[in-house]
Amino acid sequence: MQFQSFIRRSPLAAEFWQFGKSESCPVYDMHGHMGPWHSIWFPRPEAADMVRSMDSAGVKLLCFAHHAALFSPEIGNAAAIEAVRAFPSRFRAYLSVNPHYPDLLARDLAEYDKLRDVYIGLKFLADYHGVPVTDDRYRAAWEFANDRSLPVLMHTWGGSACNGSAEARRIAGLYPNIKLFLGHCFNNHWHEAVAVANEHPNTCLELTSVLGRRGVIELFVEKVGSHRLLFGTDLPWFDEHQGIGSLLSADITDDDRHNILHRNALRILEGAGIAAQ
Repeated sequence: MQFQSFIRRSPLAAEFWQFGKSESCPVYDMHGHMGPWHSIWFPRPEAADMVRSMDSAGVKLLCFAHHAALFSPEIGNAAAIEAVRAFPSRFRAYLSVNPHYPDLLARDLAEYDKLRDVYIGLKFLADYHGVPVTDDRYRAAWEFANDRSLPVLMHTWGGSACNGSAEARRIAGLYPNIKLFLGHCFNNHWHEAVAVANEHPNTCLELTSVLGRRGVIELFVEKVGSHRLLFGTDLPWFDEHQGIGSLLSADITDDDRHNILHRNALRILEGAGIAAQ
């Protein structure tokens, strides 16, 4: 009875639960990946398979960093370019930054402007590469993004020496023109995420680790505002339906849900000169 009452209070929730998606609320997933991964099996890891997952949940666009770009320098960003070119209305890629291969990074940055139909910005995964985001090996990429006012998805984690809150604060202060997406919101260090977001207006909180955590979405909406939150799922690691359901079940307004699921992403993409479908 209480669940039915909640759905009646939220026309958007009722629409999703009746149809599985919403015509009035397209979904923009701002944190995805693609391709196989060691030690885990994904049912739908490739581009065509992922489109099927997206279609079932009403996800219009996925912005992703290919696993190969993050960890296979011999393939690099080529796999991401191929996927976007195959499905140009459904995907945009982050150019993945690997600090261990400066020559390859310099080459990719030099080619970035020729591939504006593919890329929306840069992706940093410092914890996995074992190099703090403040290290000089990243400087060229940060300056590149700052000069162009690009979106940057930065993996963050609470207590990390590579991409914790101290590192995020320094980066956000040094490069005020970037649109810094704090991926995972310093997982489980939620009040640090609130503090960093409120100190630095060029940051947004990306919700991959938050979805499914009771009360955290409400905390962020209250303390930061839904206009600073971005929907993300880490697809194919996690399910789009579960992520959307977490927002529909949270004690926030439908206006907040529209902000998180599509309005904020569209505003950022359009502000960066990126034509979103």
